[in-house]
Amino acid sequence: MKNFCLCVLAIVLASSCRTTRLQTNNNESIGSLKLIGQYNVPYNLSFDNTTVGGLSGIDYDPQTQNYYLICDDRSAINPARFYTARLYFTDKSFDSVAFTKVTYLLNPQGQTYPDSKTAPSLAPDPEAMRFNPKKNCLVWSSEGERIVTDKDTILNNPAVYEISLTGKYLDSFALPSQFVMKATENGPRRNGVFEGIGFSDNFKHMFVSLEEPRYEDGPRSDVTDGPAYTRIIKYNVDTRQPIAQYAYKLEPIAYKAIPEDAFKVNGISDILALSDTRILTIERSFSTGIRDCTIKLFITDLKGATDIKNINSLKQTPGFKPASKKLLFNFASLNRYIDNIEGVTFGPILPNGHQSLIFVADNNFSDKEESQFFLFEVVPSKQ
Repeated sequence: MKNFCLCVLAIVLASSCRTTRLQTNNNESIGSLKLIGQYNVPYNLSFDNTTVGGLSGIDYDPQTQNYYLICDDRSAINPARFYTARLYFTDKSFDSVAFTKVTYLLNPQGQTYPDSKTAPSLAPDPEAMRFNPKKNCLVWSSEGERIVTDKDTILNNPAVYEISLTGKYLDSFALPSQFVMKATENGPRRNGVFEGIGFSDNFKHMFVSLEEPRYEDGPRSDVTDGPAYTRIIKYNVDTRQPIAQYAYKLEPIAYKAIPEDAFKVNGISDILALSDTRILTIERSFSTGIRDCTIKLFITDLKGATDIKNINSLKQTPGFKPASKKLLFNFASLNRYIDNIEGVTFGPILPNGHQSLIFVADNNFSDKEESQFFLFEVVPSKQ
């Protein structure tokens, strides 16, 4: 019996090591993506006395097979929260998404966050979430708030928080001075701040991406090539201190708005680290009057890029080298309606031995939009 148990343990350990090795190799050698399937969450799905929607970030824990999904509800519908879910699929089909738990985000005082109408300077704007198995905790980002009008000024700094799996506040990452909200046209723009998070280097480092350029760094994306530069911050996870920043050049906005002076945007909606220098970046372009979002996935390389942490204004500092990037996948090639994709994670290894990659779209709690999940197979590049 003892020898049998030791044999089973050896098989389990070998299988576990094989899974980890496959994930690492596939992450480093992405050749192309192959769509397996799509699943849409029903509009206004009710779960545990909350409304499911606004899914803006996703991450996967291979040990528990749980997916963590942050919701960008600013405590307006229900208190700020994240969901735990199970996704059921094979390498041939995407069957379903089952929500299993809702957890409320707690502030440093141990309370749920107030809504944006009651306390706009204290309400969060949740956007990204990652699981850290080394600390058995979660990290999530808030875009904060910047409202400057003749009647009122509301400033709430963006932030990155470390929390327990029960939502309890543990700590926060240091905020570089360039990202403090200001009433003048300096620092971050409203709704253009911390949209993406990615762990790298065995969870020693963490990248945080800004959706859009800071005022000092130049104009926002437009239908013509500005150019528009946003930033990616690199943190030491143990000290929670920023150690570097890199410039990232955004694509032009895909379509003119209708009418032309209506809202339009392009920015980084999420990132996913492949190594300590390579990351996947999602660029999401939207124009009023165009139903679809234009979603492009790039492999971005920070190697050789200028560390711009001590450069306050990119538009006044010529000669810096931005990160290089290469288009990996354009969702337009799927020839179907694509909504507001804001989250991405690697999932489990598929039965055929390839890595899975999952995207989630934020429906903004609108009946005209969709909470979409897309499942892909990662086809490794030929070595």
